[in-house]
Amino acid sequence: MSQHTPQQQLFEHGPAWEEDDRHLAIVASVVLPGPLDRPLDYLVPEQLAGRVEPGKRVRVPLGRSNRPTVGYCVAVATRDVPSSGLKAVCDVEDERPLLSPVMLELTAWMSERWLCRHGEVLEAVLPAGVREAAGSRQQPHLMPATAPPTAEPSAAPRLTPSQAKVLAAATEPLTAAQLADRSGASRAVITRMLNRGLLVEVPAPVDSPPRSSADEPPQLSEAQSAALEPICNAMREGRHETVVLFGVTGSGKTEVYLQAVEETLRYGKQAIVLVPEISLTPQTCGRFRSRFGRVAVLHSHLTPAERHREWKRIAAGEVGVVVGARSAVFAPTPRLGLLVIDEEHETSFKQSTAPRYHARDVAEWRCRRESIPLVLGSATPALETFQKCLRSEWRMAELPERVGGTHLPGVLTVDLRAGPPRRAGDLSPRLEAGIRWALNAGGQVILLLNRRGFATHIQCHACGHSVTCPQCDLALTLHQPGSRGICHGCGRVIRVRPVCSECGQAGLALRGSGTQRLEDRVARTFPEARVARMDADTMRRRGSHEATLDAFRDGETDILVGTQMIAKGLDFPSVMLVGVVYADAALHLPDFRAA
Repeated sequence: MSQHTPQQQLFEHGPAWEEDDRHLAIVASVVLPGPLDRPLDYLVPEQLAGRVEPGKRVRVPLGRSNRPTVGYCVAVATRDVPSSGLKAVCDVEDERPLLSPVMLELTAWMSERWLCRHGEVLEAVLPAGVREAAGSRQQPHLMPATAPPTAEPSAAPRLTPSQAKVLAAATEPLTAAQLADRSGASRAVITRMLNRGLLVEVPAPVDSPPRSSADEPPQLSEAQSAALEPICNAMREGRHETVVLFGVTGSGKTEVYLQAVEETLRYGKQAIVLVPEISLTPQTCGRFRSRFGRVAVLHSHLTPAERHREWKRIAAGEVGVVVGARSAVFAPTPRLGLLVIDEEHETSFKQSTAPRYHARDVAEWRCRRESIPLVLGSATPALETFQKCLRSEWRMAELPERVGGTHLPGVLTVDLRAGPPRRAGDLSPRLEAGIRWALNAGGQVILLLNRRGFATHIQCHACGHSVTCPQCDLALTLHQPGSRGICHGCGRVIRVRPVCSECGQAGLALRGSGTQRLEDRVARTFPEARVARMDADTMRRRGSHEATLDAFRDGETDILVGTQMIAKGLDFPSVMLVGVVYADAALHLPDFRAA
């Protein structure tokens, strides 16, 4: 009687039966990130039988040249296959699966839902930093040596200025990259200090336990308690429910989120909180960290190493709360208990490139699949959200009043057609007077114009020719300095010359205004004010969002000019006036949600 398992018999002695040149074999279904729209089958050789698993990446031969290609294993099964014709898996890339069975199921659904290749979805769900760093050695954390080795006890090591800066910066365990960034020293300096014994490797720090706040969470209002109740009921009963918090600005939606997350952590589960803009992430993280301590952050401005570190912490269950932008909906939480989307109506939750998923739809799929509540919050819910609430598919909880009984600010509409003609880019007299009043009272001002650049249209005075993109025929937007015409459709950049390319006449008319022109106008009108601008052109550097908003919050900036990224629920107590410039432009966009 053989003691071998059926799998061992299969590899050592071949198939137990054979018919029409077919036999039983272990087969892996592999999805490749290229143009293929279906998985390919590969034989799993004996030496890899225990390592090939769904959710891992594998190296397989592709095409007639058998070019080694990395793909995603989505299924493994013992099947009846032809004796020849299937190629074999070459190697396994990952020690552990990068995607759980639920996430593999989600990616397959997304591929069908948004009509894109499965490989594209898998690449979007797994960030590049996670793919590149998977299986690599974790960077050691460094700290100053408690007693640096010396020839005599009295002989202290002589430090260069750079080394002194490194030791001064190493107040907590940091990786070499983090230490170099904080101290301004090169990696070579840190390596030499490690070799000399001035720095030592220490275990990676473990998250501190949740901070105990001196103050108890605020007492919820009657409306807030009524909104929290269905969320907690669904959590206790282990069922899915989508709850829409329809609350005016300042009605305390965030406090409902916080107490719902607190209930989630009490059950030993994890929560994901999505915000529409990267600029909102630091503010939201600050509120959640002050309440819970352990918070992971996921957004596109993280370095690959930072994203991989956060991904590993989440997957290991070391953090209870994940805060991030759209892509954080894919966070690998092993014990997901709650998903919250703040400002759910925002268009930034929709991915503009393939796969063109909507984070709200993905969130609902995950919550329904895992039988947990989904919370959507907004002062102006999307029309689709309203429709589902009217059909009783989702539950709506209203928060009609502000916390503390304060009134909503007044809104004044200014008709720009009335009064004397104005030059392009000018502020209306009413808005200009309001800005002066706010500045004189020691307050701050926010000006929103959802168009970046200097002028949105460049036209010849003589022949009427408009400067357009040669690729997509859209009007070029003028950006200064440098007289650059940029197509906001494809990104093409063209130098705009002072003469018309059609008739050769000088004098081009610059029509329409963007944030650059508005900033220039505001700075000239209020020379004593400190003006800052937030748009896609000024927020390119890492950390620029946080730096600009922190300066505004600390009173170092008087007037903040920006596009839609400054209209995402930011909270600044000293703001006395908000001006929306050319508000009707947003009402005429080709979108049924525009109004």
